[in-house]
Amino acid sequence: MKAADLRELTVEELAAKLKELSEELFNLQFQHRANQLDNTARLGQTRKDIARVKTVLREKTGRTW
Repeated sequence: MKAADLRELTVEELAAKLKELSEELFNLQFQHRANQLDNTARLGQTRKDIARVKTVLREKTGRTW
């Protein structure tokens, strides 16, 4: 996911995306701890995606999350 694509979304869509990614990260961490996660690189990628969404949200609203 690229920041340019995120900038086209509305604030509400970005907030929904942030919630979705947070839930995905939780599930990935749970799978990792249970030794059921095959692709551990998804953890880092999901964290970076969350950071991108938070950055764009801050640009649009000036508010921290």
